[in-house]
Amino acid sequence: MEIELKNAAFVGAAGKESLYDLSLPHNFNGQVILFIHGYMGFKDWGCWKLVADFFLSKGYGFVKFNISHNGTSTQDPLTFVDLNAFAENSYFKELIDIRSMIDIVNAKFPLKCEINLIGHSRGGGMALIAGIDERIHKIVSWAGISSIAKRFPSGEELTKWQNEGVKYVHNSRTKQDLPLNFSQYEEFKSHEDELSIEQSCKHLKKSVAIFHGTNDESVNISEGKELAAMLNVPLFTIEGANHSFSATHPWNEPHFPGALLELCERTNEFLLTNSSRA
Repeated sequence: MEIELKNAAFVGAAGKESLYDLSLPHNFNGQVILFIHGYMGFKDWGCWKLVADFFLSKGYGFVKFNISHNGTSTQDPLTFVDLNAFAENSYFKELIDIRSMIDIVNAKFPLKCEINLIGHSRGGGMALIAGIDERIHKIVSWAGISSIAKRFPSGEELTKWQNEGVKYVHNSRTKQDLPLNFSQYEEFKSHEDELSIEQSCKHLKKSVAIFHGTNDESVNISEGKELAAMLNVPLFTIEGANHSFSATHPWNEPHFPGALLELCERTNEFLLTNSSRA
């Protein structure tokens, strides 16, 4: 590798430090992938290291990072130990983090390289919003959400959250009940136009690929269809795949699950299509 950084620090939203990994292979093809993890995720979750290795083997630069308020810490990047940060996270904070990482990638890699975004789940929706940045060349959504607004409750449930100031979401993997402060909703409302995935899709003038598993149990494939319709692009499906494309955490096998390998191979084909670096 010409560049290899592991657990390097960056300053994210609200001045909170977080970590990123950055790699540049000797056979660099001129394209860099900035990978955005999903909700209750982190850069070292499950198979993301194998994903990085796959694209590095194809000549891409690869960068993955922890959202600053995802609940992990710089001391413990694998565990949800900072519940105060998790409670204060917001979609707008995540957008600030992504923009900070685009700045870092732009500074670290050779001039005139192409920066591509790949986002999983919530990260897929955020990639479509952040992809408006003129420095981004292509965008790939893996099981991405089609709307932020519908992630929030309404009616009595919203009023209850406002009155109590906090509600909890259960993490089935860690068995934790993780807090969500009402400020998350307030911050979304303050930046609602900027955080509209639909509006971003209408204004994107670059290549976008939407991938979704047909058996996604967390983000229904209907959201993939909505994204494809907003962008007027085809929906690429991975037959039989669930939300994580058969990956789990921890993942101790040396090889990909089949669905995720297919996803990476088809993503590679998309990124090479019409690329000035191909």
